[in-house]
Amino acid sequence: KMKETEGDYTTLSKTSTPQKVIVELMKLYYTQGWVSGTGGGICICVNEKVFIAPSGIHKERCREEDIFILDLKDCKQILYKPPTSTLKVSACQPLFYAAMHKRGAGAVIHSHALETFLITQLYSKAFECTKIEMIKGISGHGYRDILRVPIIDNTDYEEQLTESLEEAMDGDEKTFAILVKNHGVYIWGKDWVQCKTHAECYHYLFRAVIEQHRLGIK
Repeated sequence: KMKETEGDYTTLSKTSTPQKVIVELMKLYYTQGWVSGTGGGICICVNEKVFIAPSGIHKERCREEDIFILDLKDCKQILYKPPTSTLKVSACQPLFYAAMHKRGAGAVIHSHALETFLITQLYSKAFECTKIEMIKGISGHGYRDILRVPIIDNTDYEEQLTESLEEAMDGDEKTFAILVKNHGVYIWGKDWVQCKTHAECYHYLFRAVIEQHRLGIK
């Protein structure tokens, strides 16, 4: 018999520990297809401590004690290492740090959702859309604004994306997301609450435009 709260992600609050937030959101986003096959990840920064999920594990099975804690100023300084010796820090770590250092992000999500792959087949250098209500869910954007998300080329290894991701951030001060062609997306916010909002709105917008193209709607 399922517990009453099992699968109920509304139990998260602003006072939830970063470990609890990461574990619960990864379970939620696994059901959405964002972090399947060990792909994707989440990090949260609180008081200059970076809480980050390990690499190469099934994200929906991650436990609170599996979350690494790193120093924001020095990513090589591990403040907490999971007791399971085989776990490694997420390969997304350099990209997460880029968003935190360049944009002051308090949380970053890396998604491998199918729509993040497909949308990069429809656009080359940047995804753009306008006059879709969910644009208003992205900080600093309104219904009639043109929402733009830069697209960078994929690489063989995650850390090799860092330089081009930073360049894309420098080239578009309004964006809270960077798409990686044939790969996925990095999305951030000032804290996990805003990051969650941004992530869900961006994914909706990608799906909406994909469906418009599929149906021949201009």
